[in-house]
Amino acid sequence: MSPSASAGAPRWTYLGPEGTFTEAALRTLPGAGEAVSIPMASVPAALDAVRRGEADGAVVPLENSVEGSVSITLDELATGEPLLIEREILLPISFALLVRPGTAFEDIKTVSSHSHAQPQVRRWLAANLPDAHWSSAASNADAARLVQEGRYDAALAGEFAAARYGLVPLVTDIHDVEGAVTRFVQVRRPGSVVAPTGADRTSVVAFIVDDHAGALLEILQEFAVRGVNLDHIQSRPTGDGLGHYFFAIEAEGHIADARVGEALMGLRRVCAAVRFLGSYPRADGVRPQVRRGTSDPEFADAADWLDRCRRGDG
Repeated sequence: MSPSASAGAPRWTYLGPEGTFTEAALRTLPGAGEAVSIPMASVPAALDAVRRGEADGAVVPLENSVEGSVSITLDELATGEPLLIEREILLPISFALLVRPGTAFEDIKTVSSHSHAQPQVRRWLAANLPDAHWSSAASNADAARLVQEGRYDAALAGEFAAARYGLVPLVTDIHDVEGAVTRFVQVRRPGSVVAPTGADRTSVVAFIVDDHAGALLEILQEFAVRGVNLDHIQSRPTGDGLGHYFFAIEAEGHIADARVGEALMGLRRVCAAVRFLGSYPRADGVRPQVRRGTSDPEFADAADWLDRCRRGDG
């Protein structure tokens, strides 16, 4: 928690403890210096605090460029009490091998990190610590805390976590893939949608009626025929048994765009349920390529023509 935050300052939860990459992402947000930052033990705990009104928003990891989606975040946003994404943050990721002072490289027999971190450094571990036993922790910062307590010899975490837990970085800039990035999202309780910027992303979750041939194609067609490009689509089990899935979808554009709005209307018609997760600015600033016939003026012109036809003067 920020000790300088005033009583009226916004309260933001995040995946803790202190020293996580999630906290580093939160610190990049406008107004972060005045906010009360509250570390939570898990993604569900961070989101539930917002749902209960104990926090104004939460910052949680959603996707890594190496390991893919963070399933627990995706599932919580899809099936928990509704929340709305209002911002995304892109954070470059590299790890440091943190140890207690005096620990030598040859002393390391156990290493801990978050489960999403291990695949990002798997080859480095195999080449440099082939005999060390790796264990999962609730977060990379939690792994550092466990090293501080003597539970493990080393943690793979952000270098910035070293000072917080009285550790020293034995090796820095560890990664298997150059330029790895994790995408975080800031979420809040449902309300008005962030205004379009022209470089936006829309996230939804679609629940299919049943598992049948062409179910995915039906979903894709709603976007394709309206010229809406998809950035990401992933199936996840609903938990109701085999054959029951939902699709997490991220599309270029904003719900205020005619092509995106109509695609979501079509999706709602062919699916059992659709949950809107938000339209928000893309952190990379990439603008969609709007195909001929799919701009807002062209949709408006087509709607006007249809009205005239219905009145008999088309």
